[in-house]
Amino acid sequence: MTSKIQTLRILLSIGLVVTCRFAEAHDGHTPIAVKPAEVYKPSAIPDRVVLTWKSDPRTTQSVTWRTNTEVQHGYAQITAAPDGPIDLKQVLQAEAKTQKLTTDINEAHFHSADFVDLKPDAKYAYRVGDGVNWSEWFHFKTAPAKQEPFSFIYFGDAQNDIKSQWSRVIREAYSDAPKARFMLHAGDLINRAEADAEWGEWFHAGSFLHATLSCVAVPGNHEQAKAEDGTRRLSHHWRPQFAFPEDGPVGLEETCYTFEYLNMRIIALNSNEKIEEQAKWLNSVLAKNKSPWVVCTFHHPVFSTAKDRDNAALRQTWKPILDTYRVDLVLQGHDHTYGRTGLETPSMLPETVGNVSSGENQVDRTTGTVYVVSVSGPKMYNLQPSSVMKRVAEDTQLYQIIHVDGDNLRYEAKTAAGNLYDAFTLRKQVGKINELIEGSDLMEPRVRPVITTKEAIGSGVVK
Repeated sequence: MTSKIQTLRILLSIGLVVTCRFAEAHDGHTPIAVKPAEVYKPSAIPDRVVLTWKSDPRTTQSVTWRTNTEVQHGYAQITAAPDGPIDLKQVLQAEAKTQKLTTDINEAHFHSADFVDLKPDAKYAYRVGDGVNWSEWFHFKTAPAKQEPFSFIYFGDAQNDIKSQWSRVIREAYSDAPKARFMLHAGDLINRAEADAEWGEWFHAGSFLHATLSCVAVPGNHEQAKAEDGTRRLSHHWRPQFAFPEDGPVGLEETCYTFEYLNMRIIALNSNEKIEEQAKWLNSVLAKNKSPWVVCTFHHPVFSTAKDRDNAALRQTWKPILDTYRVDLVLQGHDHTYGRTGLETPSMLPETVGNVSSGENQVDRTTGTVYVVSVSGPKMYNLQPSSVMKRVAEDTQLYQIIHVDGDNLRYEAKTAAGNLYDAFTLRKQVGKINELIEGSDLMEPRVRPVITTKEAIGSGVVK
């Protein structure tokens, strides 16, 4: 009897809450949306804290953050992470470089500091601020000096509804791989290049993750803004808020770069511009490379997965170089669907002259490179069927966890709910291309059903 009375009281309480809310709505007390300028207003308290690398991950770490313009000088403090309270007497301090950014809704100062001469495979605690107003203490760990297994997370386009719908994806990824060493973003982090509120959503979604796991990112077409002369240019937000290497071609600083993490070379390319210049640079980097594993990332796919999209010029310029040096893995975005190749890819897709396919240079080549196109945000496109792709998906938000252990690379693509959708292992073979071992026990393919003309007419879709 007591439990029934308690249940009744709960139901009555819920009913009263619903009634009160309904009454408020009809009494003119409707909710008012908070304006973006208020939500994302900077203050003296640091926010948008993000870790990146400008140099060797074993001995350096860069950090960037935002404040209001009243903060003229920024500082970053660091110490070996202790097992107990942090002793401020043991803290070292680095002064930040500060630059002003005028956005569509505010003005802010972005501060960037570099920690150098760090010990490999060491955990550090750090905070950022102006000397009085500080962030919380965060942890990060430098790369080991010797080879050991590691993981990283890869995201395709976040782009839309970032706070409401991408947040769960990046957080699910972190719950799956909390010891990942960095997060890689293949462009289109946001939708409107100069929308400060969207960048605010991106930082909110990742929250403290950006401050504890290094970010590796390349710009997509949505990080390109319209210049005064009508051409497209890199978002004014990109360079103030990220600190990436500046070793690429002139004019592509912090958008085209390379670095080593243990036994893997990461090569980031800017597929929005200067394709030929980057081809020469890419060839030079790969010719000198001594890392066993090579991963390239850029935004526009070599093999598109979305309907009526193709990047023929990029494919014809970059793919021969990727083939020559047998790059292991290419991570891309842009097409808001999922597709993953095997080791055999055509040197060129069919070109049509009039209504006749040329058929020239279409022979599949076993190059050892796996190409991936993925999407992590909720914006979805129609899938373009292709024999190039071994695994595809529509209407599916995904994140990818990539594990590297000596001569083995394990790839896992998981849905927003954390279910395994695609998996494979690449295994190094002396004097040969990689062996590819397909995953098992995967989900059924997530693709829209094909509707015939007869079915469409019967359903009333087509009359």
